[in-house]
Amino acid sequence: MNAIAIRGGDEFGGGASAGGRVFTAGLDVSHKTILYLEDISVSFDGFKALNNLSLDIDNGELRCIIGPNGAGKTTMMDVITGKTRPDAGTAFFGQSIDLTQLSEAEIAHAGIGRKFQKPTVFEQHSVFENLELAMKTDKRVRASLTARLDSAQRDRIAETLALIQLGAQADRPAGLLSHGQKQWLEIGMLLMQEPRLLLLDEPVAGMTDEETERTGELCETLAGKHSVIVVEHDMDFVAGIARKVTVLHEGSVLAEGSMDQVQNDQRVIEVYLGR
Repeated sequence: MNAIAIRGGDEFGGGASAGGRVFTAGLDVSHKTILYLEDISVSFDGFKALNNLSLDIDNGELRCIIGPNGAGKTTMMDVITGKTRPDAGTAFFGQSIDLTQLSEAEIAHAGIGRKFQKPTVFEQHSVFENLELAMKTDKRVRASLTARLDSAQRDRIAETLALIQLGAQADRPAGLLSHGQKQWLEIGMLLMQEPRLLLLDEPVAGMTDEETERTGELCETLAGKHSVIVVEHDMDFVAGIARKVTVLHEGSVLAEGSMDQVQNDQRVIEVYLGR
């Protein structure tokens, strides 16, 4: 299949269409869908981690992905972010960006950010410095050594601090934050990269009830301006934020709909919720 992909903002590749889609430069969400996974299959030593998985995410949508261990949730995120190449199927970011043709760095640059379950922050640096280091700027050595924040960049850091509710912690070393605060800081660091799509892997694991509630509020605030995929096992948390839920099982979509719909789906009860 020939397509146009995006590498650092420039076109490469050739051809005009595949599967009925026309590919042009830039992130095209004219069809209101930001992520297309179609018939994705991935096998590891004979084990099929993904089995003809098809999934669409709307632009600005907050989608929750649930399912038992081994359902394919992590592999799905690995395919979206370029860590794993599918054996078959297509993965598009918008109408024009073929994710299967890009490296992990190129996918991040195109506008997809991923937060893993365990937060990874620069613990010796302040919260403010963590956000500054994560900012989408020229990271070459000479540019980094001579860089100075302008007023717009400082304003953006301040806005992000307010969004993740860490304004009062701006000068505090990140290593002294609570577990929940580190999770919020890492989300803030992703936001500094200006992503259009955020993948959050078990964002409330290990959090207190208060931190879990605030994380839910943050996810709901991010939706609309960003598209957000939340992979989570905490069903109470999912029920509190879910607009649409996708249930994975054995590498495929088992069920999809509102939380009430999937909770009352007999297949979901049998393979997941009934456990």
